[in-house]
Amino acid sequence: MKFVHKPVLLEECIKGLNIKPDGIYIDGTLGGAGHSKKILENLDEKGLLIGIDRDEEALSVAKEKLKEYNNVKYIYGNHDDILSIIKNLNIKKVDGILLDLGVSSYQLDEKTRGFSYLSDNVLDMRMDKNQELTAKDVVNTYSEKKLADIIYQYGEERFSRQIARNIILYRNKKIIETTKQLTDIIDKSIPSYAKKDGHPAKRTFQAIRIEVNDEIKPLEKTIKNCIEALNTEGRLCVITFHSLEDRAVKNAMIEKVGHCTCPKDLPYCVCGAVSEGRIITKKPIIPTQEEMNENSRSKSAKLRIFEKK
Repeated sequence: MKFVHKPVLLEECIKGLNIKPDGIYIDGTLGGAGHSKKILENLDEKGLLIGIDRDEEALSVAKEKLKEYNNVKYIYGNHDDILSIIKNLNIKKVDGILLDLGVSSYQLDEKTRGFSYLSDNVLDMRMDKNQELTAKDVVNTYSEKKLADIIYQYGEERFSRQIARNIILYRNKKIIETTKQLTDIIDKSIPSYAKKDGHPAKRTFQAIRIEVNDEIKPLEKTIKNCIEALNTEGRLCVITFHSLEDRAVKNAMIEKVGHCTCPKDLPYCVCGAVSEGRIITKKPIIPTQEEMNENSRSKSAKLRIFEKK
């Protein structure tokens, strides 16, 4: 199965956003700008796209790819700060927001960034190169328990304890500085019978990347802030690639739908429940088999859509 440069669930996202030609839309994870280009194709000259990314290099690449469009504002920042970002732009509300979570195609392809386990480069994994914490810091300074917990929770790796133990044994003799060093440690930690399901380092690299970039903890609040930023009938589309991400998105959306907790025998609501909208996707949208065959990154993708009331 190969990896191709095609935005995940592209048509489903565009349909889900229900784009108005003169509306204001945000791509909160601009990345390679594949989704953004399609959004812009559906906007007229009165419409506006705000592209946000915390990776300055990705922003530069996106600017080049979208240079034919004049109705784009590029923001170096984090989608977690979406309310302050639109406030600084003097925008009260927007008509749609897209979040494509996780690592971008651009970051995966830039081998020197240390996201990939398929080459030998410095352990980095920072989406924002201006932040201090790197993957090198995580593997060389975290305790064995903390490493095991992160690898198990964020990577869903059943051999997390053995991997953490071997990281500690290795670093006691030598600093772990490269992706190849870490990949070799992981490979030796996993029994051969368990190496049939993809690359043995995939889950651990994912876990460390999530930890370095703090991708899970702020997510529920971010989803709620995005919903707050929407106009009436505005749509929020979120693509996740991890069960913890999907759970956080689902929980935040359910909370914003609101539900009455009053006893059923009361004639009217006294608990003060307020609904801010509805979930369009009763079950998350997943890629077609054709898309999964064409793009291996899409295999674990799930799309959830919320509409503001």
